[in-house]
Amino acid sequence: MSSSTGQQHPIGLYLKIWGLLFVLSTLSYLVDYFHFQGLLRWGLILIFMALKAGLIVAVFMHMAWERLALVYAILLPPLAVLVLVGLMAVEADTTFVTRLLFFR
Repeated sequence: MSSSTGQQHPIGLYLKIWGLLFVLSTLSYLVDYFHFQGLLRWGLILIFMALKAGLIVAVFMHMAWERLALVYAILLPPLAVLVLVGLMAVEADTTFVTRLLFFR
């Protein structure tokens, strides 16, 4: 019987990432605590959200140690969907104005 050993990461790495996630979550809650408003509030919330999601995907889902082809296969389709959603959001105003002009 052959014993297969996998790659093991030091526990300190996971503890550091947990600590960083805790700090980012605290900063996210402080945005609401200090009553930031408008674009600053939403910008900070989105930045903290993206940082936390990136850390979780990179470390806890082991994407930081995967082959580049696998990373591209997993991350590029959602990015393409986000680009298409952005394009639809840009075109939404044009469609709305056109409907107002022709249906009123």
